[in-house]
Parts: sequence; structure tokens; C-alpha cells
Amino acid sequence: MDSGVFRQIDYKMPPKTGVMAAKTSVFYLTERLTLTAANTEVSDTIDLGAYVDVADRQGILVHSVDFVYQGTSATSSIAGTLGGSGSITAQLTDLNRGSIVFADDRALVASGRLELDTDAFLSQAGDLYPDNFGPTSAQGGRIVINDQMYLRGVTTVLGANQEVNVTVRIKCSVISLSQKDFMAIALQSTAADN
Repeated sequence: MDSGVFRQIDYKMPPKTGVMAAKTSVFYLTERLTLTAANTEVSDTIDLGAYVDVADRQGILVHSVDFVYQGTSATSSIAGTLGGSGSITAQLTDLNRGSIVFADDRALVASGRLELDTDAFLSQAGDLYPDNFGPTSAQGGRIVINDQMYLRGVTTVLGANQEVNVTVRIKCSVISLSQKDFMAIALQSTAADN
């Protein structure tokens, strides 16, 4: 179980209700963070500007999110990379919060945590899944209408001359929303910003 790959979200897709229409087939967005120091949060943005269009009420439907945890190289052991008991936390949000957030934050899209104990046993006991945070569609996925998503990660321990790489893989599609649905999500997103 040292591969460091954990499924974070798995939404079921019921039949379409006519409220929205998929404009594209499913595609993947990916981003990788490199954590080079313990207890130092690192973040990056995922640009959605090419997919989100306010004038056309177009947004992103997130079907699933995977976090992949790897060591200094793509094949190195996470247990060896961490060098002791600790955890790696990763979160995906649709607003820039500037730090890791609690699970009740409406900007949270997905989260994951990988924990390592002194016996080199890996678990994700600190973060249950599937995640289903924020505005959701009748199709069962998370709707994002902001022009960026934010990936943030932190590790509590790191071996000497090691680094942890956290990659997010987002399975999504572009959708068109009704005026009413787009406005409701925009209002909720604005409220979450406060």
C-alpha cells in the first residue's frame, strides 16, 4: 500500500435532468506540488479561464478528484521520503484561502491526507471520502464557476534531502447552466468568500 495513490471522490452520475447540459466529454486537469520542507504549506493555481464563461453561464463539473503522493522520484517510497511518523495533507479549493481549511469551508472542493506511523504503515484515516463539498449538480458532481482552483499541500515530517510530490488529477467536463442555477452558485461562492 506504499504507492501513495488514493481515490478521493467518486460521484455517481444519474440521468440528466435538463437543468444543465454537458458541453464537452470528460477530460482531466492535473497539477503537482513539490513539498521541500516540513510544516511549510505550498500552493499553486489551476487556471480554469479557458473553461469558465460567465456570459454563457458555463462552468466546470468536477466528477472526481484523485491525490497522488510520491517521494523525491516517481518511484521512491513515501515511507523513506518522510523518514518518520507524520502526515501529508492536500486540498483543492475554488477560492484562495491562503492556508489549509477545515472541512466546513464552502470553498473546499476536495481534500486528502496520507498518514504514516512509526511502523511505516500508511493510512488515510484522517480524511474520509468521498468528498462532496460545495454546490453540486443534479448530475452528482461539484460545480465550479470561478476562473481558478487552488491546490495546497503540507507535510509534517520530511527526511533529509527529500521532497514530497503531491499531484491532483481532476476528472471534469464543461457544462452550461441555466441562468437561475448559475446565479445561485455565484451567490453561494460570493458568500463563501466572506
